[in-house]
Amino acid sequence: MGELRPIDTPFVVVGPSGVAIRDRLKGLTSEDEEVLRLVGDHLGRLAGKDLKARCVTGLDHDSDAWAERKRALTLESSSRWAGSITKATHDQWALSRRAQLAHIQGLEAGIKMIAQRLSLPVGEKGSRRAPGGYRTAQERFVKIRRLRVLQDRLERERNDRAAGRVRVVRGGKRLLRNRNHLDAAQLTEAEWRRRWEAERRFLQADGESGKRHGNETIRVTPGGEVSVKLPAPLAHLANAKHGRYVLAATVSFPHRGDAWRDRITANRAVAYRIHEDVDRRRWYVTASWTIPAARIMPLATATVNGIIGVDTNADHLAAWRLDEHGNPVGEPRRFSYDLSGNADHRDAQVRHALIRLLHWAKRHGLNIAIEDLDFAAQSTREKHGRRKRFRKLISGMPVAKLRSRLVSMAAELGITIVAVDPAYTSKWGAQHWQRPLTSTNRKTTRHDAASVAIGRRALGHPIRRRTTPPPDDQSDRRGHRSAQAEPGAREREGTRPHIPGPRTRSDEAGRGANAGNQCAQHRSGHTTEPVQPMLSL
Repeated sequence: MGELRPIDTPFVVVGPSGVAIRDRLKGLTSEDEEVLRLVGDHLGRLAGKDLKARCVTGLDHDSDAWAERKRALTLESSSRWAGSITKATHDQWALSRRAQLAHIQGLEAGIKMIAQRLSLPVGEKGSRRAPGGYRTAQERFVKIRRLRVLQDRLERERNDRAAGRVRVVRGGKRLLRNRNHLDAAQLTEAEWRRRWEAERRFLQADGESGKRHGNETIRVTPGGEVSVKLPAPLAHLANAKHGRYVLAATVSFPHRGDAWRDRITANRAVAYRIHEDVDRRRWYVTASWTIPAARIMPLATATVNGIIGVDTNADHLAAWRLDEHGNPVGEPRRFSYDLSGNADHRDAQVRHALIRLLHWAKRHGLNIAIEDLDFAAQSTREKHGRRKRFRKLISGMPVAKLRSRLVSMAAELGITIVAVDPAYTSKWGAQHWQRPLTSTNRKTTRHDAASVAIGRRALGHPIRRRTTPPPDDQSDRRGHRSAQAEPGAREREGTRPHIPGPRTRSDEAGRGANAGNQCAQHRSGHTTEPVQPMLSL
């Protein structure tokens, strides 16, 4: 057996640093929608030009180049619109750089795995920790060619990263590819065009502290009135003073509306984004602002009364409540979700499962322990080979989205999230906890046992239980108790179960009819057999 990899210490996850709320713009007139489209299209073209200019400069970008780009955009919009566009450009460029690094790491993992499997003979079997050689010579030949393709891709990506070159598609690469596959995407050309134009519009403005209602570009009053500062070329469309256009629709922000109203009343910064949902033919406005980082609770405080261990799976969350000593309490719980369908359906399923989990934890007054999962190295197709179902399984688990949503939703209810190392939790949970927790009335699954292992690791207790000694070293010789009672436990000296001895004329010592009689045991101060009293003469 190989050495176990180091296990990281559990830690308390940092809470969210921002808030975003959304409300629908109800009651928009056709004129309002036309103005929003004109403004969004105009600013979208400026955002595309600015993104191109930023990508051209690459790593040579500095504050002077930023100021020059902003001055060029100000002539065609306004100073505040130009600031929002340049900031969004920088965020997009930084996101593309992070995605580029993740792609390079994925290529490196695939190349390493192919090289390892090619070093083994054809047909050699693998193990749980590492795959074996390729099954046939033909498959090995194909993988040799693929190795060369991946190496060329890796070299090209490394050169791009060294030069500061990124490739960005405003509107999304997936939507762009659908243009050539309209039948597969179940779209007409007109429907695709509307989606493409909606995704490429730019209608977002950063907040400014000290300004009226926290934003001068897109302003929302406490009463819900929404107005937009028009760019210079579209100033003739204004229906209010100072080149502003007031929409007929109003918003109220039912969720967190009081917090939002307090901020804009105090003229604190609030950023807004207006966007169109083409499928529903609706317009929405999203308000967002930053919040101070919450004070992190010490791990010992978060686990003082016990914890709820949660095992993340492809279609459900398995949870079990543990006391402060690491013992499972009550029955295991399962919170299912369905990740089929479109993105909105999947997102709703995840949110519904998480809110049920959080409400259950809130009722018991406990925090939650979850695995710090990262399938970046495991989801490569080169490691699992022909196991397409398993590759699809681990690639489809929304670990990043689920974790971020869980942290943000838990902060609203005052619940702390503890992240633990996922190493060996499923294996050791099934090995040491699945069978002891299974009874005639309860069937414990492998996922339930894994949740116990996760909770025990968060509490600082070992997952693995003490193994049973060899028969000759057991204190009871047969039927050793794997979990010893504490010295103060009641009935610890009670009668042990009767276990028949070998088929002889007499039972072994300590296993006869007097096994429960303390005077009949082989102990110091006691006789082994009852002695008849002597008759007095």
